[in-house]
Amino acid sequence: MSSENNMPLISVKNLSKIYETDGAETVGLKNVDLVINEGEFVAVVGPSGSGKSTLLQVLGCLDRPTSGEYMLEDKNLKDYSDKELAEVRNKKMGFVFQQFNLLPRQSVLENIKLPLLYAGVNEPERTNIAQRMVDLVDLKDRADFLTTKLSGGQKQRVAIARALANNPKIIFADEPTGSLDSKSGETILDFLQELNDKGHTVVLVTHESYVANSAKRIVHLRDGNIDKDEKVINRRIISKEGFKR
Repeated sequence: MSSENNMPLISVKNLSKIYETDGAETVGLKNVDLVINEGEFVAVVGPSGSGKSTLLQVLGCLDRPTSGEYMLEDKNLKDYSDKELAEVRNKKMGFVFQQFNLLPRQSVLENIKLPLLYAGVNEPERTNIAQRMVDLVDLKDRADFLTTKLSGGQKQRVAIARALANNPKIIFADEPTGSLDSKSGETILDFLQELNDKGHTVVLVTHESYVANSAKRIVHLRDGNIDKDEKVINRRIISKEGFKR
């Protein structure tokens, strides 16, 4: 059972992100209003260029918005220094990307230890936590392997283990199944659902409808703004207007 408790974890209002290149402006996000509660599993979908990855980067404090308000646990993003944002990313957020972003010359265990090192955790505790994470994603027999020796599905499980190392409140996943075969993709989605059931908030960006349907809420983006916001209840989609299908 999901632990969604209706307490706002993220709240944004009139959020916009504009990129400037050689004097030309490109709108990434335009006046986005969105609330994500603790314990939710939200899929963000939309066509290429709709602003999905931009939204994830802003929500994940990897980029600052151009304008608008972003409240993270009752504190405005504008009130965070760059150092404080780095601490938030390291201690409260976990990130899983399509291309894994693993260190190729390091073992599975050393990759998982990395965020713990940045958090200042001592070596014995880093090893202890990393070994627990390896067990959690069922890669105990691969702990000492270089990540280059792993399959795509195994690499993504290492990425998830690394994202979980600091026990974050929220997990951001950007196309986590995009580089995987269908079977490995289903395994990753099952794992994300299990994490959500254990209380982690999950925000998943995808362009695949079957991936989005694994979530409990689907936010549709178009041209940098929210086009539709739907809840999924017992595999039925219910929009804010109450339309069912």
